Amino acid sequence: MSIAHIIKGHDKDLGGGFIVSRYLPSVIKQAVGPFIFFDHFGPIDVPLDAKHDVRPHPHIGLATVTYLYEGAMDHRDSIGTYQRIEPGAINWMTSGRGIVHSERTPPDLKGKPHRTHGLQLWAALPQAHEEDEPNFSHTPAAAIPELTVGAATVRVLIGTAFGQTSPVPTYAPTLYLDIALPLGETIDLADLPAEAAVYAVTGGVEVDGVSVPLKTMALLDTSKPQRLRALDAARFVVIGGAPLDGHRFMFWNFVSSSKERLAQAADDWDAQRFPQVPGETERIPLPNRPKPQGTYL
Repeated sequence: MSIAHIIKGHDKDLGGGFIVSRYLPSVIKQAVGPFIFFDHFGPIDVPLDAKHDVRPHPHIGLATVTYLYEGAMDHRDSIGTYQRIEPGAINWMTSGRGIVHSERTPPDLKGKPHRTHGLQLWAALPQAHEEDEPNFSHTPAAAIPELTVGAATVRVLIGTAFGQTSPVPTYAPTLYLDIALPLGETIDLADLPAEAAVYAVTGGVEVDGVSVPLKTMALLDTSKPQRLRALDAARFVVIGGAPLDGHRFMFWNFVSSSKERLAQAADDWDAQRFPQVPGETERIPLPNRPKPQGTYL
């Protein structure tokens, strides 16, 4: 069988009624390749009075990877980056030893009818890079390789596939594909990395005769090529890469190979020792910490 496990998401409210479906980490699998976190939001028609802004908050030990299908958001961070994020671009923010950022509705969309739809993933940094300097990399939609494979349209967001390589810089072997496939058509995926998964964004797909419904993630058997067939006019992503170099602990927005480092990051945010986002005065407070006898994820 080509599917090792099926993962169903659970809903999380990020504040102001901004609901996301979360698939990683799960009790079945902490990460797929470097991807330790996978959120899908939308598609939704944003209410005119919506308050979906994500106020300044910190990260360590990871890279956020943001990809939009519809809508736009304004990214600001503590190293001075301002970037409007629009559909088709890849925005990779490396937190390293510590970064703070906000994600807000652009002024031209506030109070106006619009839709939002996208994915945000976190890639855990290799242990050798967990304390690197923070940085931000924006790759516009026009720079992302796009090609036709049979009936499929494939965008190579990160990594290499079908002879095309994305310009997005990474810290470890990583794969992230966005594939559109008409009803009933197929695409063969060969040379997959050691860990890989498919996620149905719109429409459903079938892997080796097993259905992967809309908004479902399937962990793939990567020892052999996979044939995916569209059960509807489908759009799906393939993610993966080399396995993580050891277990990662997680608390709130922090990821590390050390529980002690998570505790230090929490103390630093509580004591306002993280750098500030220029022009921002708000902040998301630290949530309740795990009890001392408890364990971090």
